[in-house]
Amino acid sequence: MIEFILLIAAAYLIGSIPTGVIVGRMQGFDPRGVGSGNIGMTNVARAGGSKAAAITFIGDILKGAIPVAIARAFGFTPSIVAAVAIAAFIGSICSVFLGFSGGKGVSAALGIWLVISPIVLLIALAVFIAVFAVSRIMSLASICAAIALPPAALATGLPRHYVLLAIIMSALVLFRHLENIQRLRLGEEPKFSTKRSEKASA
Repeated sequence: MIEFILLIAAAYLIGSIPTGVIVGRMQGFDPRGVGSGNIGMTNVARAGGSKAAAITFIGDILKGAIPVAIARAFGFTPSIVAAVAIAAFIGSICSVFLGFSGGKGVSAALGIWLVISPIVLLIALAVFIAVFAVSRIMSLASICAAIALPPAALATGLPRHYVLLAIIMSALVLFRHLENIQRLRLGEEPKFSTKRSEKASA
């Protein structure tokens, strides 16, 4: 029991690492103070350019992947691996280091599913790429990929704990994108750009 609690706590703390804030501060800006105020790759790209975005993206993937990879390496059951994944994911959207705020969780989710099921990840990525190629709107592509996640997990025959994990993660991603959904409905959601904002450059 103590081992399980420590594993969950460690997963949450790893997931909570605010990669975008760390990268931004190293480059002289805080993503929370520019653009959408989000700490994820998209807003970091707008504020700091493609290099900062790439570092943020990789860091956010790792903070989802590492706890799940450790849990699987120790041979834990799917139920425990799923619990570890949820803890890391919640950390990414509700970080203890940021007063229980955070990003949208998409990159951390990518890392989690990269470890659990690359096939499910490929299906979600295919949806993401198709939607993004047509719309050039990162949030819309992320929302569509999240919606595709549970049916992909179900169709590939994963254990029920992983299907439940997909449902919970999908719901949380959609919840974190409520403002984006509202802007999409109004036609006000910006398209993706890696150009530095004037505020960030100043």
